[in-house]
Amino acid sequence: MSTDLHHWLALKQVFGVGAILSKRLIDTFKTPEAVFSATEESLWAVEGITQRVAKNILTFNAFDDMKREIEKIEKGGVTLLTLTDPLYPPRLAMIDDPPLVLYAKGVGIGLDIYNIAIVGTRNITPYGRSVTEQIGSGLARAGITVVSGLARGIDAVAHQSALTAGGRTVAVLGCGIDQIYPPEHRKLYDQIMQQGLIFSEFPMGEIPNPHNFPQRNRIISGLSLGCVVIEASQKSGALITARFALEQGREVFAVPGSILSETSRGTHYLIQSGAKLIENTEGIIEELFPQMEQKTVSLHVADPPATDLACEEKQLYQLLSMEPKHIDKIIEESLLSPSDVSYRLLEMELKGVIRQLVGQNYTRT
Repeated sequence: MSTDLHHWLALKQVFGVGAILSKRLIDTFKTPEAVFSATEESLWAVEGITQRVAKNILTFNAFDDMKREIEKIEKGGVTLLTLTDPLYPPRLAMIDDPPLVLYAKGVGIGLDIYNIAIVGTRNITPYGRSVTEQIGSGLARAGITVVSGLARGIDAVAHQSALTAGGRTVAVLGCGIDQIYPPEHRKLYDQIMQQGLIFSEFPMGEIPNPHNFPQRNRIISGLSLGCVVIEASQKSGALITARFALEQGREVFAVPGSILSETSRGTHYLIQSGAKLIENTEGIIEELFPQMEQKTVSLHVADPPATDLACEEKQLYQLLSMEPKHIDKIIEESLLSPSDVSYRLLEMELKGVIRQLVGQNYTRT
């Protein structure tokens, strides 16, 4: 690994040099080596540099620590992308505070040009799961990379939906790239590495500290053309990602939900604030990729072919939506006998067109 990387990592470790100031230093001096070789007077000429920060740069002497970090990177099979690397995500490099270095694992670095972020609550509802599955798979089938944060709930479903549809997905971590958080997502982490990328700006071994996640969120939005929020409370971290997206000039989309659901308050707030309301993948495609073929990306739940469902099954299917409905309500609306409804619902579930949830509630798949 190039000794040049020692200086990139070192600059990231200088106390007082954050992402914005790092970018200004590189814009001015072109390379980290030149930053460390600069005179105090030339450093002062950079906007935002104080006398103390200039001194921290000139007296930095922890290069041996950078050697140890590079050894961990090489041992872990990680690729380190610097801000001027040709494979560094170009859209991310354009934000005001891009990561100075980006740790990467997986396949196809540099392939992801058309990215859409999907974020939302960790406390996912059946409705949120269904919508996320459909939007995630729809984007993947359209050749769009799904970006999210590997968190529980919406994030995990977004990643998995893209993978299941045969598409690519990118996970951005709020910890070191060698740390899997939450731990139950180890299998998903491994699947993403086989079919996409894992990114982190944090050093090897960094634990998932709470203050890391807002930093992580600016990368999720920075990588993407637009950000889709599916279920979020008014205090959700997903709203932080949406705010970053707006600041970065990205499109923000929000999926409406029930006015009775706490997880709809954040998305409804975004819609009231000017986010584009979407109900399906087509709304995203029409806004961001008007030239794209849309034959494979419709998220409308189409009626199944007549050959797949019997007459009574079609009747029951028409009574269902993405919102869970209890079997008693289905029986009441269908005017069929309880035993007939139970049998038909089981047949439809086996055919994969509906899903049974907890408490004998049903939704379309």
